[in-house]
Amino acid sequence: MSKEIWKPGNMLYPLPVVMVSMADRNGKNNIITIAWAGTVCTNPPMVSISVRPERYSHHILKETGEFVINLTTRSLAFATDFCGVKSGRDTDKFKALGLTPVAASEIKAPMIKESPVNLECRVCEVLPLGSHDMFLAEVAAVHVEESYMDENRKFHLEQAEPIVYSHGAYLLCGEQLGTFGYSVRKKL
Repeated sequence: MSKEIWKPGNMLYPLPVVMVSMADRNGKNNIITIAWAGTVCTNPPMVSISVRPERYSHHILKETGEFVINLTTRSLAFATDFCGVKSGRDTDKFKALGLTPVAASEIKAPMIKESPVNLECRVCEVLPLGSHDMFLAEVAAVHVEESYMDENRKFHLEQAEPIVYSHGAYLLCGEQLGTFGYSVRKKL
């Protein structure tokens, strides 16, 4: 197999694709789709999102320092794309998509009810990195949809059919190939 050499770029795919909800100081809600989001730390629980300064959501994030990461699913794929291409300057995305804003428990930003997992976040630091600013945030609370819990209280996100983003396309997550540590687990 031969490989081409390309100019340096972001080819770390697939990525989680999330809808980030927020509210400005006047209580106007907005949603932005972010594919540049990730886990940063376990203790304290921290995440990051990266946003271009010219995006409408950027000033809201800077002024309030709060947002909710809402995981996306097959049933939210259209909304996920819409929130990435329509600006909140011109469109009430909750209303346009029939999404339900729900009050968060620790912050003022709304959660998206239709999402199976919502992470309430408080910005700790904004790092200007070039084309994007990275918002480093501590997770203040996590909400999970109870219908995806089994009788042992294990959460089954796969039942919600989560999606990812890869090089311009939204993809459904595939089949399970193993579990953490299966490569070294003793055979019975």
